[in-house]
Amino acid sequence: MQPSASTPRVTAILVAADGADHLDRTLTALAAQTRPPEALVVVDVGSTDGSTAELSFGGSAQLSRIPAGRPFGEAVRHGEQVAPRPAADEVVEEWLWLVGHDNAPAPTALAELLAAVEIAPSVAVAGPKLVAVDAPGRIVSFGESTTRTGRSLTLVQDELDQGQHDRNTDVMGVAAGGMLVRRAVWTALGGFDPGLPDVDAALDFSIRARLAGHRVAVVPDARATSAGPIEEFGRGRLSERRRVRMHRQAQLHRRLTYAPAGLVWLHWLTLVPFALGRAVGHLVAKHPAAVGGEVAAAFAVATGRGVHRARKVLAQQRVLGWAAIEPLRVSWRRVHERRTTSRDVELARVEDAPVARASFLADGGIWVVLAAAVLSVVTLFPLLGSPALTGGGLLPLSTDVGRLWQNVGYGWHAIGTGSVGPSDPFAAVLAVLGSVVAWSPSTSVVVVMLLAFPLSALGAWHAVRKVTTRTWVPVVGAALYTLAPALVGAVTTGHLGAVIAHVLLPWLFLTLVEAHRSWASASAASLLFAVVAASTPSLIPLLLVGWLVALAAGWRHAHRRVFVPVPAAVLFVPLVLAQVARGNPLAVFADPGVPSATRAPSALQLAVGQPLPDWDGWLSATQPLGLALAVLPIVMAVLALPVVASAIGAVLGHRWSVAGTALLAALLGYATAFGATHLAVTGVGSTTTIVWPGSGLSVLALALVVAACIGIDTVPRAAPVVGVVGTLFAAVAVAPAFAASYLGRAAIEPTSGRVLSAYVNAEAQANPDVGTLVVEPQTDGSLGVSLERGQGSTLDDQSTLDATALALSPAGERLAVLAGNLASRSGYDPAPALRDLGISFVLLDDAPDDAEARAVHDRAAGAIGQDARFTSIGATANGALFHYEGDVDRVGSGPASAHAAHVLDLGVLGVVFGAAALLAVPTAPRRRRATSNVIEADEPATTFDEERDE
Repeated sequence: MQPSASTPRVTAILVAADGADHLDRTLTALAAQTRPPEALVVVDVGSTDGSTAELSFGGSAQLSRIPAGRPFGEAVRHGEQVAPRPAADEVVEEWLWLVGHDNAPAPTALAELLAAVEIAPSVAVAGPKLVAVDAPGRIVSFGESTTRTGRSLTLVQDELDQGQHDRNTDVMGVAAGGMLVRRAVWTALGGFDPGLPDVDAALDFSIRARLAGHRVAVVPDARATSAGPIEEFGRGRLSERRRVRMHRQAQLHRRLTYAPAGLVWLHWLTLVPFALGRAVGHLVAKHPAAVGGEVAAAFAVATGRGVHRARKVLAQQRVLGWAAIEPLRVSWRRVHERRTTSRDVELARVEDAPVARASFLADGGIWVVLAAAVLSVVTLFPLLGSPALTGGGLLPLSTDVGRLWQNVGYGWHAIGTGSVGPSDPFAAVLAVLGSVVAWSPSTSVVVVMLLAFPLSALGAWHAVRKVTTRTWVPVVGAALYTLAPALVGAVTTGHLGAVIAHVLLPWLFLTLVEAHRSWASASAASLLFAVVAASTPSLIPLLLVGWLVALAAGWRHAHRRVFVPVPAAVLFVPLVLAQVARGNPLAVFADPGVPSATRAPSALQLAVGQPLPDWDGWLSATQPLGLALAVLPIVMAVLALPVVASAIGAVLGHRWSVAGTALLAALLGYATAFGATHLAVTGVGSTTTIVWPGSGLSVLALALVVAACIGIDTVPRAAPVVGVVGTLFAAVAVAPAFAASYLGRAAIEPTSGRVLSAYVNAEAQANPDVGTLVVEPQTDGSLGVSLERGQGSTLDDQSTLDATALALSPAGERLAVLAGNLASRSGYDPAPALRDLGISFVLLDDAPDDAEARAVHDRAAGAIGQDARFTSIGATANGALFHYEGDVDRVGSGPASAHAAHVLDLGVLGVVFGAAALLAVPTAPRRRRATSNVIEADEPATTFDEERDE
């Protein structure tokens, strides 16, 4: 039966793309319509799930197939072309009903849509209320609009349907699923824009329909289901990067399509620059997955050809100005309300159930940090007011911040005779520290040493607070970690890298544990990982193990933790390649800083946390008693017993998994420290020294403190006693070490910041590359030789690549021959070597308290002093200084290629660490894609009943 002239003719176009889960239900729903469509065209988009394999139709229904991968709009266009048309002499109003395989309509859906457009003839596009497949009472989509900047928004999304929005029917656009559109309008507007294959095609079509003089509305009584957003139609779940690219590409395409002709070129020119700026914004907003999609979308639109066709179609059919749809846009106020509401919803979603945690101010945290600060002032009082430190592993830093950064990365390094190669990663840490106190970079080292104790207490307090519930237990943990022998030993011996690692380890633990929650924590963990690794390379294997354990434990959120080692890898790769190329890969683990001799402690001393064999100063303190060697091991073991017993007992409590993991970390820390005592790769004078074991002991200390505090937290009544006794015993164990500065046993000492004498410094003002040959008598009768430039070697000049060299370079051999001949009477002519190496001064260091070393010193002093080519300047704080009276060459600063490589390396470091730093800045939680929000147009909506026909 043919419809009469007054009866609209509806052709339903059902698009199916691997919709086996929904297609049968949708076909059944179409057949159950109280007002069925006159024709049905099923367009199969290359389905491979068998959903359309057995379909067969007759009469007014037909099946058509197109290749897979075609977008929804192209499938609809194909269906419209093959759909039957009325006879030429038949006058009938034709409508197209667009249905996806998941859009099962309610029985009265089509009838409600037709009734709505019948009473409002100006409506050319109508859409149903889309509800969830598994929850018909939840709205998935009900109208679409745009912000003032053109970003598309769903007006009502993911909200319970209580009829609260049914009066707002006049909208800017509707979703593609369930859309009812006049066939003549569809044909005139050219269907969906091919330049919008994924998203916003229906919204764009609705906007063009409005600009062509038609209305667009939603029909609240017409309902259909939806299994997800249009971009997932036939695809399944998408990656965040791809989703961002689709939405952003659609927005940019529409922006160029809608822009005035005179501004299209400006929009096109700014596509990529704006994309780069927005990419940085995504990093700040902790949305790194969007960076690639943002840039890809900009390039796709900038190089695409679809904008010209879209602008041509829009111009041909447009009869109204943009003011016609302006009231239907979403105002800035509404956008702000949506973001505020979604942020509140997200916060409510991600917050854990309230757990009683210690308060830093109310529960003693502030007091333990202040106590640690007082302890630091008392212990390091001789260092107060000093602009720099020297001794042990320390030297002053360069006086110029630019010089600090020149020593970072691959390039020319002036240490010794100079060479091209990578710097120690620790040089970057020093450059950052020195830049903070740019007017006096060396002061930053003093500040780090003075703040090491309170900062360690602060970090340990927060780490222990994370795993315990009693409010006073974090105070015990902070005190125990601050009193760790590894920290005291590192401070008094000048192992700056070990001090920094000890301070940062609790924060690394916290951020790595929290990395699954946010990109901010993951990025902070990556920065801390890099700093700890650069400061103490011996911890790299342990850090990697910890990272792998965290990765496995949180495998559901592995995408955040997987990038944690990347900044550290960027820092270390050049050094690792250089050491491997020299056949000395273990030298990567050498301590950065000034090479200093370290005596190896025993396995028992390592077990009780002692990084040095002097039992934290108790060996010399009890020496007059004559029982030190017999009693000290027993006493130290007893003093460590409360903490160790609490740590082991923690595995018997309900938090046994956390305590067990901490004990495993403690064993790995001990193994690292033990291995360090058997790895001697750094040259010191005529011998080599071991890697500082205190770094591994810092991990041991933190892990034991965490486990012990868990154990104390689970003890019912004896907990306060155990905590107080353990803290007092730990304080007794390290008491002599805190007095090292007053007893003259501390290796570090304050200095003015001048490395060489004032005479050399004055010469260096005119010639910054002036060379000073430093000769150091050794206790085995040999000479230690080094070449210092300008005002002397600084801490940032030091290089493990130089300190761990297996053989002398040709320039190094020439320097050794020169020093050996200067220190003894011979017929050797030093003038050519002095001239070529740019050496104007010779500094003969004071001899240590050893007969053989003094003999070497006296022989060298006599030989140089009697050489007419040298003038004795006299005794200085560093030794006897001689000036060479001959002419010397100015030493260059390396080849141009080295400078280019240095700039490139700094650029790479800047990009990697800059991105990590932006991500590490805390921000509010990012809005989820599906939110419980309502966005309405500014102007009151017009209902169909209020319209008057013209």
